Amino acid sequence: MSDKKKNLQRALRGSQTDMEAVKQTPDTPQTRSPAYNLAFTDDAFMCQDELRPVRLQLELLKPEMLMSEYGVESTVVLFGGARIPEPSKKDTARTQTLADLSTFYDETREFARIMTERSKATGYKENVVVTGGGPGVMEAGNRGAVDAGGVSIGLNIVLPFEQAPNEYVTPELCFNFHYFAIRKMHFLMRANAIAVFPGGFGTMDELFEALTLIQTGRMKRVPFVLFGRDFWQKIINWDALAEAGTIAQSDLDLFQFVDTAQEALDVIDNWTAGGLRTEVDGR
Repeated sequence: MSDKKKNLQRALRGSQTDMEAVKQTPDTPQTRSPAYNLAFTDDAFMCQDELRPVRLQLELLKPEMLMSEYGVESTVVLFGGARIPEPSKKDTARTQTLADLSTFYDETREFARIMTERSKATGYKENVVVTGGGPGVMEAGNRGAVDAGGVSIGLNIVLPFEQAPNEYVTPELCFNFHYFAIRKMHFLMRANAIAVFPGGFGTMDELFEALTLIQTGRMKRVPFVLFGRDFWQKIINWDALAEAGTIAQSDLDLFQFVDTAQEALDVIDNWTAGGLRTEVDGR
């Protein structure tokens, strides 16, 4: 909690005070009834279907407040697969393709390291690396930030498998979500650049949502790089979409293919549409 919040004096009794006070309430049939629980401490009440709008609001508000309090003003978004192994562990990959894609673990790590080194000049306020907080490419991104001695964000989500926070996420910036939609909002709300690495359904969902928002003018255009030209051109027939007329030919200019961290940095450093210029403009 910030000093400003600590020093803020309020005339009305705080909710935290009452949360402590009810622990001392006498044990009676009335106080044991679920109806007596304070509404905001009643898990069963908060998880009812009718409270979904409130839960959506809370998931939007909590990370927003904590990131603002930490001082995060803009981010570099890293999307990518949870199943891509570290090169030293590629022999455990379930397919040869995943083993081959392990090179992108190192490229992710290097890209995040350099971006975090640049972010240091802003006191880690601008261009902070954000990942999904899980294994694979996500781990590599947070790990690269640690390599640079900096901070990074992890936006985890509760799943029936994997997706515990990786050990490299800055603890104060490690969040957990129930709603995919709110999680994706937090990925893009502060985005100054987007880097997408090979991945599966989740990565493609994130990729196409971001492209759709930019294409339709609902989000500002930012440097947008897809790591792994061969992978993405094999997985998605981009030219066929344009030839069919379901997207405009100019939509293919919304992103660029790269294969290395250096190529991605070149795209960002040569960006002329109001993207990442921290080192130049001194912010």
